[in-house]
Amino acid sequence: MSIIENILKKVVLNEAAITEKVTLSQSVFRIRLQSESIRNANFLPGSFLRMAIGIGNEEVSLKDKIRSYSVWDINSKEGFLDLAIATHSNGMGSQWAKECQVGDQVYFKWKKGNFLADDSADSYIMIGDLSALSHLYMINRNIGENKQVASVIYSEQKSELFPDIDGSIPFDFFEFPKNPSTEIIAKLKKIVPELKGKKMVYIAGDSRLCVALNQFFKKELQWPTKQIKTKPFWNPDKKGLE
Repeated sequence: MSIIENILKKVVLNEAAITEKVTLSQSVFRIRLQSESIRNANFLPGSFLRMAIGIGNEEVSLKDKIRSYSVWDINSKEGFLDLAIATHSNGMGSQWAKECQVGDQVYFKWKKGNFLADDSADSYIMIGDLSALSHLYMINRNIGENKQVASVIYSEQKSELFPDIDGSIPFDFFEFPKNPSTEIIAKLKKIVPELKGKKMVYIAGDSRLCVALNQFFKKELQWPTKQIKTKPFWNPDKKGLE
């Protein structure tokens, strides 16, 4: 283990233990982390974790060991949080999710970001793929009651998509190919006219889709920038923190 990794573990990062691991679908695991730092966290819905995966593996660069994971649910009183981790790729994060076990120690740092729950609108659209589903569930639970919510959540295999933490399915699921901007825009042209009051859209997942839909809302629909929230969770040409 390098000197830098030792410093990260002892000074920079929080430590937690895996206390549960459950299979949600063919390619997704729910992993529960527990620690005192989670109990004391000032959590904002939509925040995520920077996790150090593969500490001690000298064959992998430090930047490739850092992975970002959305917080699907958190219980500050009991000091635990849940992650939903998809394993489609063959990267280090996917391998870790498959191999990690209850009792393993993990190291992480909180990251707030800008893709947070915003309750200022009357109606919302949630758009994303499997990688963004748990994050959008968290947003949906924290935008307030009596909101109009439309959604387009997709996967190449709809069976991979999973219910929210309480077992409910508040979103509409679709089976679409990768980067389905054409299919989703066709859905949006039917959804948007039905929205009422102040509108907001959350777009997450594939970076290519985030770019295409951001342009659609800005240029074609003329939505103000503040009403369009995007978060590319992955890029087919990049890995880690590239």
